[in-house]
Amino acid sequence: MAPVTSRELAEWLEDQQMDHDRDASYHPQAQDKIERWPQTLKNRILLENYYLPGDHQQQIDAFVDHYTHQRYHESLQNFIPADVYFGRGQAILKQRERINDRPSHSGVC
Repeated sequence: MAPVTSRELAEWLEDQQMDHDRDASYHPQAQDKIERWPQTLKNRILLENYYLPGDHQQQIDAFVDHYTHQRYHESLQNFIPADVYFGRGQAILKQRERINDRPSHSGVC
């Protein structure tokens, strides 16, 4: 396979409607979202005791599933990462607006 040129990469990214962002090397603040993930995983894993060989991996898999498919992230406008990845963000925002626009039936504002 031939190496990809920067022009080819730029065209491919444009076709995918993706941006190519570059951050400063050795500057953790520029990578805050990915820097936080290992710390969150580590904190969760250290809470448990693992007695069988597969227990540790099973807990990691469960954490990844929860983190990606169930947990809302403030840094993603309170979306689940899977919703952002699969492009469901705008539909969710519209649904949230409809819910917030409903009149209250409790009589309390």
